[in-house]
Amino acid sequence: MEIQSKEKATVLAAHDISKEVSSPEGGLTILADVSFAILAGESVAVVGPSGAGKSTLLALLAGLDLPTRGHVVLNGANLSDLDEDGRAKVRAESVGFVFQSFHLVPSLNALENVMLPLELAGAEDARNTALGIIDKVGLNDRWRHYPAQLSGGEKQRVAIARAFATEPAVLFADEPTGNLDSRTGGTIMELMFELNRSSSTTLILVTHDLSLAERCDRVLSLDAGRLVSDTRVAA
Repeated sequence: MEIQSKEKATVLAAHDISKEVSSPEGGLTILADVSFAILAGESVAVVGPSGAGKSTLLALLAGLDLPTRGHVVLNGANLSDLDEDGRAKVRAESVGFVFQSFHLVPSLNALENVMLPLELAGAEDARNTALGIIDKVGLNDRWRHYPAQLSGGEKQRVAIARAFATEPAVLFADEPTGNLDSRTGGTIMELMFELNRSSSTTLILVTHDLSLAERCDRVLSLDAGRLVSDTRVAA
């Protein structure tokens, strides 16, 4: 009888990526020779001071921008080998996003916001799938409401439901509790970690909150554009 390996596959890898831009003072290096690999299902925090390159790294990992040197492999695709349409296709198939400013469509109610990526992906039963994930995030009595009728915490729950609805390989969360009070933010992060544990989705979390970062499996620390540590958090 064949014994199958229980090792998890690498879902995201940065290979010596650097990002340089022009400025009035000359060339500016935002990221320099950053390399790491992330396994399916891991939760990974990206931390560092303002200007360390966290947002730039997130954009490169998600294929929203391309590195000056090096390359990113996302769910088996080398993003540098693809044109803009190809990268957009990979994002649609493999990536979810949660931002601190929610980015909900104001003219759609909560259910319709969650249904949107499912419909774009051609899901057969988008409505029932969306209702199921809305129930998981505790908004089954608010799904008819529009973003303007929801609190900040409720808006972020809708954003999380939308991000997880397509069961993406990787979910990028950029300061997801930045616009929330500490109590609501704590509830939102509990929800995100629970969904991470109950799905095969990998969570990449950019945060200034070190206590929050330490709840992830790993912490990647950036400083002045360089990866200065890659620490596995003790269970």
